[in-house]
Amino acid sequence: MKLISSEEKFKSKIFTVTEDHATDPGGFEIRRAIVQHPGSAVMMAVDDKKRILLVRQYRLPARQYLWELPAGKLDAGEKPLQAAKRELIEETGYRAKKWKKLISYFPSPGFLAEKMTIFLATDLKEGEAQPMEDERIEKQWFARKEVAAMIEEGKVIDSKTIIGYYHWRAQRK
Repeated sequence: MKLISSEEKFKSKIFTVTEDHATDPGGFEIRRAIVQHPGSAVMMAVDDKKRILLVRQYRLPARQYLWELPAGKLDAGEKPLQAAKRELIEETGYRAKKWKKLISYFPSPGFLAEKMTIFLATDLKEGEAQPMEDERIEKQWFARKEVAAMIEEGKVIDSKTIIGYYHWRAQRK
């Protein structure tokens, strides 16, 4: 596919919406409105008791409070691991000595250009959280069986948390 045009239609501090047009050598064409996003880092903090740190916050698009793995947008020029380290401190106050990339994926590639990268964060040290002014974040540790039950019961409905949990669990077997 060759990108023929990309026209910016909307810009916010988090994302931009473009109208894109692409074609392949055979003449097949695609036109889409695309939400352009720099990407996100997701942190799966696991302590020495194999408990998982989840955060709860109100998500306006979902119109509800969600339990989820902490995550945040990559800043300009930032690599996913750099963002993960920064965001873990901001949202939870924790710092991790050990980091391991678990998986990268596109949550909704039909219209969203965001790539999410999930990192396992271990060997943790507690500190003071530094949330952004528009964030009200509650944090809580959960046993892995509790997280599994929350997913199965529909109490955790956030994709990054479900993907991160099951990927981590599969690697442990």
